[in-house]
Amino acid sequence: MGKAWAALSSNTEAAAQPGATGKRPGAIIFGCAGPTLSAEERGFFAHADPYGFILFRRNIESRAQVIALVAKLRATVGRADAPVLIDQEGGRVARLGPPQWPKLPPGRVIGLLAERNLSEGIAAARAIGRVIGTMLADLGIDVACAPVADLLLAETHDVIGDRAFSADPAIVGALAGAICSGLRDAGVTPIIKHIPGHGRATADSHLALPRIDADRQTLETTDFAAFRAITDAPWAMVAHCVYTAFDADRPASISPVAIAEAIRGSIGYPGVLIADDIGMKALQGSLADNATATLAGCDLTLHCSGNLMEMEEIAPVVQPLSDRAMARLAAGSAWMRQDKIAFDNAAALALLAGLAAL
Repeated sequence: MGKAWAALSSNTEAAAQPGATGKRPGAIIFGCAGPTLSAEERGFFAHADPYGFILFRRNIESRAQVIALVAKLRATVGRADAPVLIDQEGGRVARLGPPQWPKLPPGRVIGLLAERNLSEGIAAARAIGRVIGTMLADLGIDVACAPVADLLLAETHDVIGDRAFSADPAIVGALAGAICSGLRDAGVTPIIKHIPGHGRATADSHLALPRIDADRQTLETTDFAAFRAITDAPWAMVAHCVYTAFDADRPASISPVAIAEAIRGSIGYPGVLIADDIGMKALQGSLADNATATLAGCDLTLHCSGNLMEMEEIAPVVQPLSDRAMARLAAGSAWMRQDKIAFDNAAALALLAGLAAL
């Protein structure tokens, strides 16, 4: 079916019509296959009109190439403000890396510093947020899938591991908030993850469905407390984990009950909710079913593979952004800085490089 979309657009500019019609885009973020867009991809994105896009290492070659790809993605939907996301946490989850971009420490290194001296840890967290934000803004990327606000516990699976700051929810909340502030200072929107908490999961949700059996009181005073400290963050990514205290049958990402009671209720998070990647093995349905299920409670869903045949399966079931999603997105935009503040990127990089001993 992929070739059929090419007929809708002989070039990127001709495809850039849906965003200009006044119609709401679809409530989904899509990936793309490689460092450039094919004619089939341009036609598909023009027709499907996703809200935005996400980049991975397969999409990255050079600064100039990324800038061009970002511009072409936005052109396909006719919206210069279509968000472009990327996972850029520091440590091992970094789509941009050496030699073209700096290697940054993982969350746990910042957490160790904060456990010794909280104010120094917060300063380092804000610096890493600003460094990442500056890096992304230079490329035209305006949303960072970071920071991780999951707890680091004895049972935490390695899929989170050193991406997490600490076992102490107060430290986690403070550091995650500082990274959000650093990103905002650079004009980049943060996505906190993985709400309501992936730290107690003993399985990798990319490969299996984790079940978290902690009771409500435990969750509310630990995992949820970390997220409760950063409820002003504009976006949050919802985990594909079952929280049996709220819904014993469905992961939070497809459970309106867990979203209403745990995320909107106990945590009190009012912002945009985006489901984690619907292609992950934690979800058992078809991709179309997973997209529909996540949008029962989340504002946006996410499909990362860049596989055109998969996207063609998903697109017909994705509805336009809801009124509530539009209001939450508008509130998130209002949270962002309207002005840039002075920043010494070289000094921040030197500070972060000095943490290597930790």
